[in-house]
Amino acid sequence: EVTDDKIAAYMTLYTVLVDFSKLCAPFIPFMTEEIYQNIVRSVDKDAPESIHLCDYPKFDEKLCFPEIEADMDAIRKIVILGRAARNEANIKNRQPLSKIYVQSSDEINTDYNDIILEELNVKEVEYTSDASKFISYNFKPQMRTMGPKYGKLMRPIFDEIAKMDSAEVMAVLNSGEALKLNVLGTDVEIFKEDVLIDTKQKDGFVASSEANYTVVLDTNLNDALIEEGFVRELVSKIQTMRKDSGFEVMDRISVTFSGSDKIAKIFEDNADEIKAQTLADSIISGSSDSGKDWNINGENVVISVEKV
Repeated sequence: EVTDDKIAAYMTLYTVLVDFSKLCAPFIPFMTEEIYQNIVRSVDKDAPESIHLCDYPKFDEKLCFPEIEADMDAIRKIVILGRAARNEANIKNRQPLSKIYVQSSDEINTDYNDIILEELNVKEVEYTSDASKFISYNFKPQMRTMGPKYGKLMRPIFDEIAKMDSAEVMAVLNSGEALKLNVLGTDVEIFKEDVLIDTKQKDGFVASSEANYTVVLDTNLNDALIEEGFVRELVSKIQTMRKDSGFEVMDRISVTFSGSDKIAKIFEDNADEIKAQTLADSIISGSSDSGKDWNINGENVVISVEKV
């Protein structure tokens, strides 16, 4: 006897199998196609001919949040520019930095500041309306585009641009709009592809710009930041050695190290944090036959790890 409960159970199983097959279709196309043909097409001839023609997942406008998407797009752009600035400064991601400055004509939702801080490993984010105190630009003509258009006017044009605020000029060029001038009675339109841009940055700061976003990283390192950078590097090396040794995720270990007085002081002052992050029961200063040589920020250290 087919009861309502059995029908409900069958329909639940049917729905689960169909949805699971659609989910897995890109990974196991032939198996899911066979399931689809046997389960769906055998009972519903109006269904799409193949599982690979089904709409999945289905678009649900109620699950779209344009404001959040715009906020996250802005955060993504800031993080990308921040990483580019780190690369330019040749500073490892594990080295904490004190501050990032962000300039943008777009409104940034500060509720997402924690994402910026975590992704870029900085302590503070500050929004500014003027990044020119950290960066300035020098503009020269791109001869292949400017020459045919303005010829002998190029020198007067760039003499005029040199008198303008370089940050404002850069903002206009980055926006994709034309920088409009009147030079010696001639209307002039300058686009970003018409200029060669030389960026000058204040010592201790590195900037990266795109469109209407500019980020500036404060790359000045105090003793506390340098020490934190050492700790992160040590943790990373110990974690690498755990993995290379084939230890399980929850295995407890003992760490032995030898190195300079500076390394010893860092281990001593930050022992609790290093132990917590590496699951180490002890950190011992001494030599070991199984030690591995590392160079950490210019300091040589030998580290060995053993399972407890």
